[in-house]
Amino acid sequence: MPFGPLEIGIILLIVLVIFGPKRLPDLGRSLGSGMKEFKDSVTGDSKSDDKELPASEKKAEPVRTEKSDATPASRQSS
Repeated sequence: MPFGPLEIGIILLIVLVIFGPKRLPDLGRSLGSGMKEFKDSVTGDSKSDDKELPASEKKAEPVRTEKSDATPASRQSS
């Protein structure tokens, strides 16, 4: 049972009345980004995967430990 132009127009009119003209663009953006994320997850395409380096190519960052010469306040003699 396909939708005709009259049914689509009625649905769009109902959506416009429910959400209002100010929230409609935000609703469209969030719907579009959600569909894009779903499509990327189904197809396995992800831009973040392209940017990540394999574990063998990642460089380990040195761990810095700060040593202070100051003694704690409870041990200072006056």
